[in-house]
Amino acid sequence: MNKQATIKDIAKALHISISTVSRALRNAPDVNPETRQAVLTLSEELSYQPSRLALSLQQKQTHTIGVIVPNLDYVLATMVKGIDEVALEAGYTVMVCQSNESFGREMVNTRRLLDSLVDGFIISVSSETKVFDHFKKIQRKGMPMVVFDRVDTDLVAPKVRLDNHDGGFQATEHLIEQGYRRIAILAGPKNLGISNSRLDGYLAALKRHRIKADPSLIVHCDFNQQYAYEATIDLLRLKQRPDAIFTISDRMAIGAMLAIKEKGLSMPDDIGLVGFNNEPAVSLVTPAISSVEQPAFELGKTAAKLFIEAMHNEAPMDDVEITLKPRLIVRASSLKKG
Repeated sequence: MNKQATIKDIAKALHISISTVSRALRNAPDVNPETRQAVLTLSEELSYQPSRLALSLQQKQTHTIGVIVPNLDYVLATMVKGIDEVALEAGYTVMVCQSNESFGREMVNTRRLLDSLVDGFIISVSSETKVFDHFKKIQRKGMPMVVFDRVDTDLVAPKVRLDNHDGGFQATEHLIEQGYRRIAILAGPKNLGISNSRLDGYLAALKRHRIKADPSLIVHCDFNQQYAYEATIDLLRLKQRPDAIFTISDRMAIGAMLAIKEKGLSMPDDIGLVGFNNEPAVSLVTPAISSVEQPAFELGKTAAKLFIEAMHNEAPMDDVEITLKPRLIVRASSLKKG
């Protein structure tokens, strides 16, 4: 393989200094026109390409976006695909790091992306993150930052979010309209904003239909199939067991479904079930599980567009918040009334 030509090679061939070659390539006015032309001609003959890193440092931009997400499950991976599509069209490269829901790892990822000279960040915070000094420090450097998906933080930044309250409301109202009355919810961690918003939507639907919320039917657990399975087993042991369950993620819905089947109950006749995210798996099981679909790809695209706008906008955009609407996909697990 031929070695790529460098400035040093051009300087040696033309018997001039490296600094003269550099100035000629930059079209500096203090270079003799004949020398400049000789440099340009030889650089083309040698297929010389300037160092991208050197150019980036010179321009103070690398055209790279640092993306930090809690994990790369189906929904977040789809959001990252949306970010990448817009970034690619705009001439940006995306560097993605997972925090694995760890605050410490999120801090490490932030430092590493800064060391990689990213132009700014698009972030979805971990469930452990309660202080945001590591992100605020970046903002003080004047770097653009967009928060997406999990936006209930005290970070003052442009945000893109799903209307999680409406998603919780749609799921619960659907179950009520199907005739269910003792509707349980498997909510996520208490400190996570998206969990609380979906729970608030659940409570709002109960209130609208004058159904009193029962604290024994509200269960907080991690976004985990095994935890959801165990929580559902406990719910089904209640003296007055629920006649429907709304889970705030599809992983939890699969766990709930396994527990329901283990107890010999049928869906939707004995118990209804609705999940959240509309991941591919919920349409493949039997019965297929109803789920709230969020426009994950579009959400990612919107976050990237907002970042690029913030990158090139001199006026602050911290008060910009874009909200996308979910929609309920009804399937056999909750459809009692055809």
